Amino acid sequence: MSFSYDRRYRGRIQSVILDWAGTTMDFGCLAPAVVFQKVFENASVPITMAEAREPMGAHKKVHIRKITQIPTVNKRWQAKYGKAPTEEDVERMFQEFVPLQIECLSDYSALIPGTLDIVSQLRKSGYKIGSTTGFTEEMMGVLQKDAKDQGYVPDSTVCATQVPAGRPYPFMVLQNLINLQISPVEACVKIDDTIPGVEEGLNAGCWTIGLAISGNEVGLSLDDWKALPDDQQTVLRKKAYDRHIQSGAHYVVDSIQDIMPCIEDVERRLNRGERP
Repeated sequence: MSFSYDRRYRGRIQSVILDWAGTTMDFGCLAPAVVFQKVFENASVPITMAEAREPMGAHKKVHIRKITQIPTVNKRWQAKYGKAPTEEDVERMFQEFVPLQIECLSDYSALIPGTLDIVSQLRKSGYKIGSTTGFTEEMMGVLQKDAKDQGYVPDSTVCATQVPAGRPYPFMVLQNLINLQISPVEACVKIDDTIPGVEEGLNAGCWTIGLAISGNEVGLSLDDWKALPDDQQTVLRKKAYDRHIQSGAHYVVDSIQDIMPCIEDVERRLNRGERP
């Protein structure tokens, strides 16, 4: 006779892992997008903002590589140079991207409204705060300083350059759990504005919350978002929500300031023995 065992965690949430641009700072996730456009413009193959944003959430070199693989971009590149972009082209653009990105990061490093209040509430609940990012360690040095000056210091930050591969692979989340000494993984909630960032959490086995308005899916500054007529906001909100839902996110809300009802629901579901 064979037996099987079904172990279920019925404890509380232990950790919340947050993305950076578009989640806790830089409403609209503008800093990376404008620099990707600049790099391709300098390569004489201009790209649209939509093309610049398509792979958002990935390691920045991977992001550039994925942009070159977008059929419309690849076609324009071949029309310009008579051949497909190479890995050498990707490396050259990445080396150009790094200083341009560092130069402008602080222009877009304001915390998203609600971040400090929500992080305070999470800490009062006893949760450790981790973070993941597609930025390099050098770039994160700038952002962490700017965040600290505004009162935000996560307990752990892991960059894509510190693990075998970035999003959508789960390694940054898992490294956070090691750093924070969190177990099991279902005691963790991953929050992100990008689809690869949600997939990162799902692949790690976490609960996930997608942020639809504050980041890459809408891609507008807070002022530009507020200036939109209600009917245009409705259209963009539905498109962003649908994208996150299709990605498999357990919950979708507008921005970080709306997550607490989701966190409370995860607590109830864990208490019932549910899994992500």
